[in-house]
Amino acid sequence: MSIRPPPGIGSFKKNYMKHLLSVEKLSREEMEDIWSSSAVFKKERTRRTGGPLAGQTWALMFSKSSTRTRVSFEVGIRELGGQVMFLSATDIQLGRGEPIKDTARVLGRMVHGAVIRTFAQSDVEDFAKFANIPTINALTDDEHPCQILADIFTFQEMRGPIQGKVVTFVGDGACNVPASWIFAAAKLDFELRIAAPRAYQPSAALLARAGGRIICTEDLKAAATGSDLLYTDVWVSMGKEAESIERLRELTGYQINEPLVKLAKPDALIMHCLPAYRGKEITESVFEANSMTIFDQAENRLHVQKAILDWVVR
Repeated sequence: MSIRPPPGIGSFKKNYMKHLLSVEKLSREEMEDIWSSSAVFKKERTRRTGGPLAGQTWALMFSKSSTRTRVSFEVGIRELGGQVMFLSATDIQLGRGEPIKDTARVLGRMVHGAVIRTFAQSDVEDFAKFANIPTINALTDDEHPCQILADIFTFQEMRGPIQGKVVTFVGDGACNVPASWIFAAAKLDFELRIAAPRAYQPSAALLARAGGRIICTEDLKAAATGSDLLYTDVWVSMGKEAESIERLRELTGYQINEPLVKLAKPDALIMHCLPAYRGKEITESVFEANSMTIFDQAENRLHVQKAILDWVVR
């Protein structure tokens, strides 16, 4: 007979620790499990009491600024019964050069879980390894798994299974958001088209690693034609500010506008992970015409991330 210790700190750890570090490392079954719970959390939000994080304290460690990610995780942790502390780079010794593995080994003895938003994917993975507490990637330069899980949940909530559909990403196709879309496409069997200048298309190595039906093209009109979902993100991601002038010049034209929307299917969804810069990656008129979808997409970050939190502690 084995006795499972209660959730705790220090030596009271599960033998098998779950993390949410990337879409690449998630199975289709795990994603479907998270989405199933997301629907329940959304439906029962005002009726639930207690929660799987009762008695726990979670750390939010953010080296990059955030609105939606921070608010949704803070609210989600509290609604699941936990307490949360926010730690920016200036609040902890990481900002002064302490190795991530040392920070991890300290916090792993003090908190029950961590949500990390930073630059290097290796930092999140090393933290999970050395802290031995559930760790969630809230964005790195390589992936944005929580965003894409919420995006696909939103699409399926409105249009049914994404399998067999066509998703078109417009803009900088070599950043973290399209990378997570690439891994999702292979696992969920939908076609992903990335419309971007050649210099802003994903690497051949990433595409080979992911597999799936991924089409990279500079032909924006061809990519949008017959699409079930048109999706875009900012042209200048965090950490790329020094490249702003060059990026704005080279990505001009890779915009979701009314003529492009007309090429997609009549019932195509338009999504943006926000913040949006109207007149650049999307026009004001298209954004406002599809604002209900875009802000449902933003709201669903809360429900999906609650499901992720619940999943990693189960």
